[in-house]
Amino acid sequence: MTAPATPVAPRKRLLASIHDVSPRFERQVDMLAERLSGHLGAGRFAMLVIPDHWRGAPIAGNAAFQARLRGWADMGIEMFLHGWAHKDETPATQGLAGFKGKHMTAGEGEFLNLSHAQAVERMSAGKALVEDILGRPVAGFIAPAWLYGEGAHAALSELGFALAEDHMKVWRPADGMVLAKGPVITWASRSKARIASSLWFSALARQALPALRTVRVAVHPGDTTVPALLASIDSTLARFARSHVPSRYASLQGPAGLF
Repeated sequence: MTAPATPVAPRKRLLASIHDVSPRFERQVDMLAERLSGHLGAGRFAMLVIPDHWRGAPIAGNAAFQARLRGWADMGIEMFLHGWAHKDETPATQGLAGFKGKHMTAGEGEFLNLSHAQAVERMSAGKALVEDILGRPVAGFIAPAWLYGEGAHAALSELGFALAEDHMKVWRPADGMVLAKGPVITWASRSKARIASSLWFSALARQALPALRTVRVAVHPGDTTVPALLASIDSTLARFARSHVPSRYASLQGPAGLF
C-alpha cells in the first residue's frame, strides 16, 4: 500500500523592490541594485519606473536610460509602472484624502485625488511608454506612495495590469483578488523623526514578521544618503533572506501564491 504523500510546506516569499527608478536617481538606483543583488541574487527584485519624475526627468527621448531599463529587465528584474510624474498635482485639503496627502507623503501622492479619466490617461500613457521601451509587458502598477483614490482604483480594473500593491497588500486588479497580505517594510529619509520611526519599525518587523507567508521590502533612492538606513536595510534583507525565498511578484499568481 502506497504511503500518503507528505504535505509540502507553503513556500515563504521575500519580495523586494527599488522605488523611483528614474534618470534623476540613476546613481542611487545603481547603489541599491548592487546592495539588493548582494543579499538576494542578481535580478531577484523589482524596479518601479517613473516616466517623468516631477516633470523634470523624462525617460522618453533618453536613449541611454532606456537601454539601462532593458538591460535590467533582461537580467530578470520585474518592471512596474510607478505613476507618471510621482507628484500630487491635485492635492486635497480636507478629509481622509487631505490627511493622507499631508502625512503619508511629501506631496507625491499622484494618484490619490485624480479623476477616473485622469488616472486612465496617465496609466495608459505610462504603460505604453515603458512597455515600448522594454519590449514586454510591465509587471503591474504601483501608485506613488502606495496611495490610490477612487479614480485610480477604477482605472486599474480596466487597463490590464497584472498586479497592484499598496501598503498592506498585493492584489490582482482584474478581479480584486488579494494575493499577499502584510505591511511593506520601508524606510524614510526626509526628516530625523521619520528616519527614527522607520529604523524602529524595521527592527520590530525583523522580530514580528518572519511568520508571514510573504514579506515585502521596499527601498528608495533617498535611503542611500543615510548610513543608518543602509545598515538597517542590510540587516532586514539578511534576516528575511534566511527564512524566505527571494522571489518575483509574478510568483504570487501561481497556485501556492495566496497570502
